[in-house]
Amino acid sequence: MNPQASIALFNPRLFEEHTIAQLQNEFNTAQPYRHIVIDNFLQTDFAEKLYEHFPPTKVLRKHYDGINERKAEGANFEDFHPDFSRLREALMSPEFYAWVSRVTGIQDVFITNDHLGVGLHEGDNGSFLDVHIDFNIHPEKDVHRRLNLLIYMNRHWEPHYGGDLELWNAEVTECVKKVPPAFNRAVIFETSEISYHGYSRIQVPEGMSRKSVYAYFYTTERADAVPYHDTIFKARPQDSTVKKLVTPVKERLKNSVKAALKKVGIVLK
Repeated sequence: MNPQASIALFNPRLFEEHTIAQLQNEFNTAQPYRHIVIDNFLQTDFAEKLYEHFPPTKVLRKHYDGINERKAEGANFEDFHPDFSRLREALMSPEFYAWVSRVTGIQDVFITNDHLGVGLHEGDNGSFLDVHIDFNIHPEKDVHRRLNLLIYMNRHWEPHYGGDLELWNAEVTECVKKVPPAFNRAVIFETSEISYHGYSRIQVPEGMSRKSVYAYFYTTERADAVPYHDTIFKARPQDSTVKKLVTPVKERLKNSVKAALKKVGIVLK
């Protein structure tokens, strides 16, 4: 994809100097950690095509159903409509990398060409994702995860469906901000040891789902790097006593095992 073609998939206003300056300010002053919310992120006609061709959860290859999450995930682009590959290519273009670096101030970002780079998330009725921080280092490539980009593909999303993206404080005692997963809305946030986020259980009509495209950005180095860890879930204050007891034990065990195996070159998928 040539430079003009890759940029053409996004809202052209994103690349205007005054918009970039505004986004820089919003990103750097946001609470509880650095993030921005951008509506009309993609060109409207292209976003409509993605919505129309978004695959059902059964097409996505990874399915999670445990105490802390219920959702589907996939990066099997050969099974998706070609427009999703066009978007992936645009997200991985040097032009878009440069824009992300300008907006966030995080230099030399890139996306890995695997399932931990670009893919789709989807949740049917009852889907949820408990509050967590993400893995900090790519388990296979030893590069540092720095930013998440989520592009929501949900038309006619009603508030009572739930599923808002929740941004929590570092102690996971307060949800500081909720972002409804509205159609063609993008959220970019810095991933760190305090970037706790998740979404509550959704209740949607038959045939509906919570849809998003994800892209994870990395750098080869990080000044505030800490040793590798996998996703770390934490219970919300209002969660059940069982979840509050089970989650920390499960997470300590999971992370201890994965970290030990990674040291000897074994990666659990």
